[in-house]
Amino acid sequence: MTLKQAHMYINGEFIAPRDDKSIAVINPSTEAIIAHIPDGSRLDAQQALLAAEQAQPGWEALPAVERGVWLHKIADGIRQREVEISATIVAEGGKTQELAQTEVLFTADYLDYMAEWARRYEGEIINSDRPNENIFVFKKALGVTTGILPWNFPFFLIARKAAPALITGNTIVIKPSELTPLNAALFCEIVHQVGLPKGVFNLVYGTGPVVGQELAANPKVAMVSLTGSVRAGMETMRSAAQNITKVSLELGGKAPAIVMDDADLELAVKAIVASRVINTGQVCNCAERVYVQSGIYDRFITRITEEMERVQFGDPAERKGLDMGPLISDAALNAVEEKVERAVSQGATLLLGGKRSAGKGYFFPPTLLTNVSQQMDIMKEETFGPVLPVARFDKLEEAVAMANDSEYGLTSSIYTQNLNTAMQALRQLKFGETYINRENFEAMQGFHAGWRKSGTGGADGRHGLSEYLQTHVAYLQF
Repeated sequence: MTLKQAHMYINGEFIAPRDDKSIAVINPSTEAIIAHIPDGSRLDAQQALLAAEQAQPGWEALPAVERGVWLHKIADGIRQREVEISATIVAEGGKTQELAQTEVLFTADYLDYMAEWARRYEGEIINSDRPNENIFVFKKALGVTTGILPWNFPFFLIARKAAPALITGNTIVIKPSELTPLNAALFCEIVHQVGLPKGVFNLVYGTGPVVGQELAANPKVAMVSLTGSVRAGMETMRSAAQNITKVSLELGGKAPAIVMDDADLELAVKAIVASRVINTGQVCNCAERVYVQSGIYDRFITRITEEMERVQFGDPAERKGLDMGPLISDAALNAVEEKVERAVSQGATLLLGGKRSAGKGYFFPPTLLTNVSQQMDIMKEETFGPVLPVARFDKLEEAVAMANDSEYGLTSSIYTQNLNTAMQALRQLKFGETYINRENFEAMQGFHAGWRKSGTGGADGRHGLSEYLQTHVAYLQF
């Protein structure tokens, strides 16, 4: 991949860096520098917010269906450049070619889906206690919104934040992750090519403590949406609190998978492995811990070991058909290795993997741990890597109690062929999402939202769209 220099996108223009300060973008498969991006300042963020503020009234004044046309145009532009965007995601994020392509095409579909809400979101008329009066509930745009993005699904998260914001009449300023910023530059090129009105969509590079903090603390911002770590979410809430700014957060996860004795063993094994190694385990709704009922435990361990051994990983730019690429950074590699070492020191048995791969790149093999207990850190802390700890249980109530014993509450899953068991688990599991007999991967028409430290607010579907709307009640007496 040719070394690139990216520019910010503010008020419909690509802005050259104001100084020589830059951030290197590293290919995690090769450890080579592939690009530099500007190390943005608070002033850059302020200029983008001003552009968004000035553009917002005119954008909101357009009929929603016309705003939807612009989203369709962007979606079409993405499909035309799918190969280039996918290759960029592979190079900067280490994602497999197939998953990168899925992300790009899903992003285009998501824009089209949100565009179709133009004629569907609506207000209400409420009965009044008075004669000759109507009470109207209008749904209106918030104003200027901001999106602070992670590196694990960097292209899709642009659309997840921008599409509902734009269709409802808001404008937006996006800050991509410093680790995976180049796909966002391509998104800006498409936005520019289709001619989206100036200031409606803006992008500023930089770090969280500088640019991210400004996008949360600035009084021009009506809502800040962040996808990231719990620590980043806490900092965002602190910054937003200065102006009582609305906050939407998708944070960490420690998703439990419960496997009952009557489960379809092959389905459970394949779905859990798929949910653990997708994007090298760097997905907030990945299956992070497994609880297996005693009657099926030994057979499950045999089959999950075989399936994990089959997982293929390497440089995804060099080979199609891989299951995993590298971890995102050397820091991530060190963190995952340290978590495995700590689990073993606390009494876990290492059946597979556990050590970084030799040579260049931030590669960590599929790792399987048994003899784990609920008190171990590996069952409490988010791992964000291809590590699967497996515990045993006897009764469903025991498994549900251990599943709920977490500071996180994003996703969960259960494998059973008994409807009563599934419904009992659904009543008792305290998570924003539960998957039954399938892998952990949400639908765009659903609602992706976490409980506890997994976040506040949510995204996708009708409920995600409503995050970008506020109510205006009018009492009309005649």
